[in-house]
Amino acid sequence: MKEIVTFLEYLKYERNYSPETARAYEVDLLQFEEFARECELQLKEVNPNTVREWVVQMMDKGTCVSSINRKLSALRSFYKYLLKQGEITADPMRKISGPKKKKPLPVFVKEKEMDRLLDETDFGNNFKGHRDKLIILLFYETGMRLAELVGLNDVDVDFGAKVIKVTGKRNKQRLIPFGDELAKAMQDYLVERDQAVQTPSGAFVTKENGERLGYSTVQYIVKQNLSKVTTVKKRSPHVLRHTFATSMLNHQAELGSIKELLGHESLATTEVYTHTTFEELKKAYNQAHPRA
Repeated sequence: MKEIVTFLEYLKYERNYSPETARAYEVDLLQFEEFARECELQLKEVNPNTVREWVVQMMDKGTCVSSINRKLSALRSFYKYLLKQGEITADPMRKISGPKKKKPLPVFVKEKEMDRLLDETDFGNNFKGHRDKLIILLFYETGMRLAELVGLNDVDVDFGAKVIKVTGKRNKQRLIPFGDELAKAMQDYLVERDQAVQTPSGAFVTKENGERLGYSTVQYIVKQNLSKVTTVKKRSPHVLRHTFATSMLNHQAELGSIKELLGHESLATTEVYTHTTFEELKKAYNQAHPRA
């Protein structure tokens, strides 16, 4: 306990930590001290195995990963201080790494919900209606990012070759092929846009005055329309990008091809969608198998 008191004074008076932060450190250190006592050890006697056993105990109790890592951070600072003061000769935290936080699986919209939105929803037969439906289709049928769609120019769409040139992260360009449905939607939109817009800006997706559509407007259009068919909490352009990748994978597209279409640097980034589809497979099994 004496070591904890002097460490907390060091934090408050020499490191200028706030009282709230010092109190959080105190709580974490007192919890570890109690665990060490159960192992019949003083704080200066613990070793890496003691710390690992504490981590295992916390995980067994259901302590969240972020809390465990916060407590380990407090221990690191504490033992670094003791080492600096000459109170210990070896740092028990030197080779300790905390548990990794699981990345959440990508949220996506089911195929039947997308079909309902695109085949049964009336977007309106005017400029805004054609534009809003096109925005949904562009995300769903190409997997492009929000910034890529907003930055799209007329010259980037090649109807002859049926490819769209997008500029992704770090100004890296890639070509995305498109099919007949998207081609017709783009052409219908351009007819309406060219009639409505008096002064074209060269931007592909625009407001009625010809100005390039902003990020927040596109996000709002996507959210409003996805709300008509799905109950998923996230209803964003990125969810449609996830939906594109998941649909491609479910229809036997190769992972390498999806990686190129999405513009991922690493295949590991794309592999997260295999976990998503496996989760759907498990759900289908649990619902359908009589002994699941």
